[in-house]
Amino acid sequence: MRSRFPLGHLPVFAPEVLRSERTFLYRRVLDQQRRVLGVGEVSVADRPTFDRDGKVKDWAMGHLTYEALHSIHDLPGDAAQDFPSSRWFIPRWVIEWQGDDAVLFALPGDEAAGLAFGQKLKSTQPSAYRPDPIEWTSGTDQGRYLERVDRFLQHIQRGDIYEVNYCIQRKASDPSFDPFVAFAQLDAGTDAPFSAFYRLGDRFALCASPERFLGFKGDHVLAEPMKGTRPRGADPKKDAELVEELANDPKERSENIMAVDVMRNDLSMTAAPGTVEVRSLCEVRTYPRVHQLVSAIVSERAADRDPWDVVRAAFPMASMTGAPKLRAMQLIAEAEDQPRGLYSGTLGFFAPDGTADLNVVIRTILFDRATGDLSLSTGSALTALCHPAQEWEECALKAHSVLNVLGHVG
Repeated sequence: MRSRFPLGHLPVFAPEVLRSERTFLYRRVLDQQRRVLGVGEVSVADRPTFDRDGKVKDWAMGHLTYEALHSIHDLPGDAAQDFPSSRWFIPRWVIEWQGDDAVLFALPGDEAAGLAFGQKLKSTQPSAYRPDPIEWTSGTDQGRYLERVDRFLQHIQRGDIYEVNYCIQRKASDPSFDPFVAFAQLDAGTDAPFSAFYRLGDRFALCASPERFLGFKGDHVLAEPMKGTRPRGADPKKDAELVEELANDPKERSENIMAVDVMRNDLSMTAAPGTVEVRSLCEVRTYPRVHQLVSAIVSERAADRDPWDVVRAAFPMASMTGAPKLRAMQLIAEAEDQPRGLYSGTLGFFAPDGTADLNVVIRTILFDRATGDLSLSTGSALTALCHPAQEWEECALKAHSVLNVLGHVG
């Protein structure tokens, strides 16, 4: 049982306090006014363990890469080289915020060191970010992209699939890149509701995700697939026009509704009969740099299933694959130039009180400190109604929503 120590008012999280730590995960859950930071690792496993009530004994924090689908769905394919396919750690210390008030949870015998870390967290302020002129290049040129899109559209016309999420990657290299100050700038500049900062050895993820994969509260499950994007307008009038345009765009709505249908099916595999329900459909949510079309599906977990069963049944998330899901994943594996890795996976936590939150790893810079390599992947959903050139522009819009915050070019 962990000891609980209130840290008081702590509105600002300074990532620099984590420089000496080799493993950590910071996650934000904006709609709950909740933030969680797990530091260090006491033990590691490839999945969390749950009791008969569907709760973890202690905090479990970690990730699934997109390529975890190979073991979940028994599909052939290459694993990515950036992160293990599934890794979950019990942290040495946990700091949890509700609003601006923070509490530290320390293991027995480690209270003094935990409190010292908590005081360091309180006294550290974010450094000013000075962007280096990093230039990013796309690993897939526009001509190749349009050829791949045309191939996907042929599959759609034949009825093999109805929707598929096709992704491309931008790359850069900068051994002097500072992920700690960059994440502070990215988090402040995007105000992303499901952001994350993750380190595993020399690998970092700076995540400005606007999308939840799954949320848990006891037996209650919430999924929020997101499909449909517009930029923010230059003035209130233009902004309102873009909201109206997104809300009523037939192509964007069809993408979203298809993702909802897939997620409803996925949740039904682990839900108590009759409990899967669409709570909201195609709702526009506004963020500092983009508008997004989001739906919400809820269910109650069946008594003979635990939260990991729910995760396995729904992963990879519908918004990053397509419909039908299995065939879409097969075509994605054939078409994309590299494994997705942590991109399109999830970062999240399971808490001992029965709550959990898992995001969708999008709008995310991945950094390898050992090589100086950076990557940023983006994608869009392709349907029979799509316009290929506009899909290329949507990928660019999503990339720029991250890179512009950091003063990067690409």
